[in-house]
Amino acid sequence: MMLACSLDASKFNISIYEKNAGLGRKFLVAGKGGFNLTHSENLEQFVERYHPKQFIEPFLNHFPNADFRDWLSSIGIETYIGTSKRVFPVKGIKPIEVLNAIESMLKKNNVSIYYNHEWKGWSNNNLLFSNNGEIKIIKSDLVVFALGGASWKVTGSVGDWTSYFEEKGIQINPFYPSNCAYKINWNQELVKHISGHALKNCKFSCGNMHKKGEAVLTDFGIEGSGIYGLSKEIRKQIICDEKAELFIDFKPELSLQEIQNRFENRGKLSIKDVLEKKINLSAVQIQLLKYQTSKEEYNQPEIISELIKKIPLILTDFAPIDDAISTVGGISLEEVNENLELKKLPNHYCMGEMLDWDAPTGGYLLQACFSMGKFVADKLNQKL
Repeated sequence: MMLACSLDASKFNISIYEKNAGLGRKFLVAGKGGFNLTHSENLEQFVERYHPKQFIEPFLNHFPNADFRDWLSSIGIETYIGTSKRVFPVKGIKPIEVLNAIESMLKKNNVSIYYNHEWKGWSNNNLLFSNNGEIKIIKSDLVVFALGGASWKVTGSVGDWTSYFEEKGIQINPFYPSNCAYKINWNQELVKHISGHALKNCKFSCGNMHKKGEAVLTDFGIEGSGIYGLSKEIRKQIICDEKAELFIDFKPELSLQEIQNRFENRGKLSIKDVLEKKINLSAVQIQLLKYQTSKEEYNQPEIISELIKKIPLILTDFAPIDDAISTVGGISLEEVNENLELKKLPNHYCMGEMLDWDAPTGGYLLQACFSMGKFVADKLNQKL
């Protein structure tokens, strides 16, 4: 949609072929939990959230988060920065209204939209589409694919297009969940006490990656913003070792020495009283400390102090890919040039989640997709 809004209609006859009966189904579903369009942090920090950074950086430099907010404003969508520094439409503007504003821009740019057209590969370098049981052949001078990843089947994003590219000799990397829940083989008695509870204001670590935030404990395991930012390292460890080690610092604002001092100065307070009243741990944090220790260890301040700063949890699997917010995998980045044109198929471009890059939630995924769309459009406008 961003590409079609930004192309020069005096140079191109622009058509969108949409698999679904309407545009932006994943866009709308993403907005149900609070429509986080981008993030407000400075560009230097912003690009650090992406993997690989060097791939995404040119697109973000070309159309950064500040420019995206200006563009939204130009089409009638004002935004504000929330307490988390995430960017949202001003209160009262619903996701469908944002989509309608974009569709209005498509109309102004004379974009033709063909719904219920599912791409089915090529025939003599022409595009094949299935429409209401019929196969249509479409000839085009330039083709831009934005086929999505493999999560959220309800939106039509299933990643079933990969075989058509493989037939052309284009490398496809397997899809894996990203920004998803991870499985922990909990003791079932413990689950009764922790399921549905949040760990707030913690620091989560896996390998050399660290993220402050919160997470929710579930029957399945753990998920949330504090975990999503570690997806790259967690995924690598699970694929290599069939498990990943997650460490949680319950009190990142306190040093180990400060916690130990609070135990030393506890007077007649019990261990539990110190945890609740002097260190301000939640009930679920205390339950996890008990889970990780024997009765004897639980009553040793030295052991408990160290666990408060670095309690380990073993993650054994991903959530099902369809439950993931996003995926990695798809077309290898080695297959596209610096303008996102397929090296083996001139005049064919790929962008968005169908390419093998990764980012956490918080507006980063959407921003990168809009930036790619604007980048490719501007390059094509210059090319012709």
